[in-house]
Amino acid sequence: MIGAAGAALLAANGGLVMAQDAPTSLLPPGFGNPSPSPTAAPAPAPSPSSPEVQRSPVPSQGGAVVQPIPSQPNEASPAPAPSPPSTDIPDDLLDRLPSAAELENLSTDELDELLGLRPKFDIPPAARRSLTRVGVTGTDAGGLPSQTFAGQSPELVSAILTGIREPLVSRWGHILLRRALTSRLAAPQEMDPVQFAALRAGVLNRIGEFVPARSLVQSVDAGEWNAAMTDVAIDAYVGTADLIGICPAVTLQGTSREDAQWRMLQSICNAFAGEETRAQTDLQRLMRGGNAERIDALLAQRYAGAAGRSRRAVNVEWDGVETLTPFRYALAVAVGDEIPEGLVEGAGPYYQRVAARAPMLPAEQRLAGASLAAKEGILSSQALIDLYAQAYAFGLTDEGATQTAQTLRNAYVASAPAARMEALRTIWTSDAVGIVDDSYARFVLTAYAAARLPVSPAFAQDAGSLIAAMLSAGLDRNAIAWSDVVDDGSQAWMLLAAGAPGDRSVSSGDVDSFLDEDGSAAQRRSKFAVAALAGLGRLDEGDAADFAERLQMTLGGDTKWVRLIQQAAATDNRGMVILLAALGMQGESWERMTPRHLFHIVRSLDQVGLNAEARMIAAEAIARA
Repeated sequence: MIGAAGAALLAANGGLVMAQDAPTSLLPPGFGNPSPSPTAAPAPAPSPSSPEVQRSPVPSQGGAVVQPIPSQPNEASPAPAPSPPSTDIPDDLLDRLPSAAELENLSTDELDELLGLRPKFDIPPAARRSLTRVGVTGTDAGGLPSQTFAGQSPELVSAILTGIREPLVSRWGHILLRRALTSRLAAPQEMDPVQFAALRAGVLNRIGEFVPARSLVQSVDAGEWNAAMTDVAIDAYVGTADLIGICPAVTLQGTSREDAQWRMLQSICNAFAGEETRAQTDLQRLMRGGNAERIDALLAQRYAGAAGRSRRAVNVEWDGVETLTPFRYALAVAVGDEIPEGLVEGAGPYYQRVAARAPMLPAEQRLAGASLAAKEGILSSQALIDLYAQAYAFGLTDEGATQTAQTLRNAYVASAPAARMEALRTIWTSDAVGIVDDSYARFVLTAYAAARLPVSPAFAQDAGSLIAAMLSAGLDRNAIAWSDVVDDGSQAWMLLAAGAPGDRSVSSGDVDSFLDEDGSAAQRRSKFAVAALAGLGRLDEGDAADFAERLQMTLGGDTKWVRLIQQAAATDNRGMVILLAALGMQGESWERMTPRHLFHIVRSLDQVGLNAEARMIAAEAIARA
């Protein structure tokens, strides 16, 4: 009896202990264990017709009973246990794994590549930009509509963009092409948008427009770049001496390239990512191994050293360096290292274009390439004036540039109009000024000063230069004010006949007088004038044919380029007309331009609503012939 009572008491106490040891949830119902369901009502007694339910035996106190699971009719058999995964290893896997020694020699980028840790994007998914339209210039700023090339043949567009390999002879053609290439455009159907953007950026690089090219490639996320986009992006960043800008692509693409320039860029980017020691070690290894030119590796070390705190001195020596490369020039400009004068003087026009737009260079060095950049359309008239304003404000060792700055100031602020006119003449004609390589750059420099001069018969003899200067900057409204001063048949009259706005027509007698007075070589100015007036529709077709025969030139002809630009103009495809016009205006000087090309370019631009640009190109051809 005592044993049975003790057992019952232990059983009760055991249950009490178990209840006390169980953790108590502080969460409301529904956040922890489910709340106990309410006690069900007693089931009614089974009817005689229902099957008898097997009741479980009631356990006695202190005894544990296992509840049997009732079998269900037609119960499916349990599913077989899954088989363990296969542990078979491919035969070539072990052969492809690097050895311990190879792992020690792998760089961080190579190790990330091996382990699949290299990032694919540098921008979160929500912040990535669409490729539906790529570009930076909207229609409100003169850009083309986004669907301009959407329905064009991708092969034809690619062929035209690839075919534009040189800068254009026309300043206004250059400006028009730059505006078209930087527009927010959709790619032609069945063409990769990234490839389309790469082709456009490549053209911008080839015509010296590295800053717009950089802006264009930056409008595409670096994770979307292909090999072609990476190549043109490097050219753009090198052309602007902005080597850090390429780092997102260098980081994402890792070891996709093994050339010396790429590896130096990797080291520079690593330094600015906080790994300066590694960067310096890699650059020294490149130099000692002969994989990179010594001068390039030293300049890269100085560039990378600017990112850290070590302030390690790098002695850059130019002794024995006989050539200048774009990458070498960009490194030197970025770190402020002085390049030997002999290397820069014979380096070529590329470096003049880069220097003109490099803000880190002093004004004196920028002015060395400013005239070329201005006449080509890279620099605006206002930008060129600003450079000479810096020369006047800070003073330069170049006496020619300093004198030009002082003379330009006189052209603006001299009290008497005659004194201002004399200052303009000095800039246009004197060999002592800083701009000596091209007279058209002098017109660009003096455009706004010429527009400020009051219209007077006393300056009629200079009207041709005044009008040419104003039209070089697009100041056609100011130029037309001189219409009553110029003599019919003069060069000033012809510039207004081609460049003035509005519906105009010219008489054959005045054109005949212009031809008689033309003293240009092989009458190139007369040929361009007739072609331009005919293209603008300001000269009667019969008269144009007579003058063309007199000048022994042809305005017609059937070539593939002529057919394409005529077809584009007939369908009002402004974008294709611009690209084809640029294709026909490539060259180093206007000697490469033919009257037939000028006629079709001016005519097609006018047909698609680009009358202002057509007029400026026509007037420029006459002024620069």
